[in-house]
Amino acid sequence: MEKSQKINSFILHILQEVDEEIGKGLEGITLNIAGNSCLMPEERVTGEDFWILFRILKKNPYINGLDVRYNLISDVGAYYAARLLQKQHKLTYLNLMFNDIGPEGGELIAKALHKNTTLKYLRMTGNKIENKGGMFFAAMLQINSSLEKLDLGDCDLGMESVIAFATVLTQNQTIKGINLNRPILYGEQEESTVHLGHMLKENHCLVQLHMCKHNIKNCGMKQLCDALYLNRSLRYLDVSCNRITHDGMMCLADVLKSNTTLEVLDLSFNRIENAGAKYLSETLASHNRSLRALSVVSNNIEGEGLVALSQSMKTNPTFSNVYIWGNKFDEATCMAYSDLIQMGRLKPDNTDVEPFVVDGHVYLAEVSNGLKKHYYWRPTYGEACTNSPNAGFTLVPVGGHL
Repeated sequence: MEKSQKINSFILHILQEVDEEIGKGLEGITLNIAGNSCLMPEERVTGEDFWILFRILKKNPYINGLDVRYNLISDVGAYYAARLLQKQHKLTYLNLMFNDIGPEGGELIAKALHKNTTLKYLRMTGNKIENKGGMFFAAMLQINSSLEKLDLGDCDLGMESVIAFATVLTQNQTIKGINLNRPILYGEQEESTVHLGHMLKENHCLVQLHMCKHNIKNCGMKQLCDALYLNRSLRYLDVSCNRITHDGMMCLADVLKSNTTLEVLDLSFNRIENAGAKYLSETLASHNRSLRALSVVSNNIEGEGLVALSQSMKTNPTFSNVYIWGNKFDEATCMAYSDLIQMGRLKPDNTDVEPFVVDGHVYLAEVSNGLKKHYYWRPTYGEACTNSPNAGFTLVPVGGHL
């Protein structure tokens, strides 16, 4: 009424539900106004709608999470999100992914976090804050001492801001998880990997590091491996969608012989092939007893390499999750994984394949399990963040949300 604005029926419906929950005495409520929900009408939440949310939430002690992913709040909404972070002292989770927020909006949110002491997890995925916005977030991490997880994947960060994050994280002692997926990098020097590798040598608090689409090749992988010899905190490393081959796996396999902290390793969509799979298998079979989950989805691995990985599961009791879809299955592969599942060594929820028999031959079908299946989307029905499709975040939880 104050703004003479048309009521957004979806927001009204969600707020009425929250009122009912508050009436039952519930606290710590996450307000879910995701724009990709099947309940969402045609009109998504805009910056002006976010003003209403700001007015309602700024003094509400019952709500500690706000999810407005896939809406259209833009820099106008980012202004009110920044004000909300300044006024609301109960908010621990804020998800603004894919909301058309640009560098100016990113600057406002980053500066609001200078004095915020409650927010634990901020998700900015897919907002094109670019290098300029990234620099403001890096500067914020020098001041803020409460944020534990920051997701800046697909934000068009530049080399300068990636280096700035690497530099800041050598000092920051509170960030436990950071996502720097798909920066806009030019050249073949792999500078980002060099700086992030140096950071891992100095940082002893970071638990999750996501470096998807960093154009990492074997030289860059060696830089990361050199750092992992010294690092004693990292438990989840994501280097999926890069250009790593079997030579990079030789370095990694060597590190895993002595590293006792790494629990989840995502190598999906590289090209490690049979040789790389064998290097990993040998280490997992005879040396490493800390790695719990490995994803080698779409790595051009053939039967020989896949069977070697299955054999390592028989001798390694810690190694519980393996994801292999998108490689070249032969009959020996199908039999090996079918046997693991039937004998109970590999639980059906801990892999992305399921055996079936046709005319006496065993084949493998794909199952929707993985390390982070619901990173970009959530299912329409059922539990939003179940364990089997998001095993990486279940095994190494940081931030309380996917």
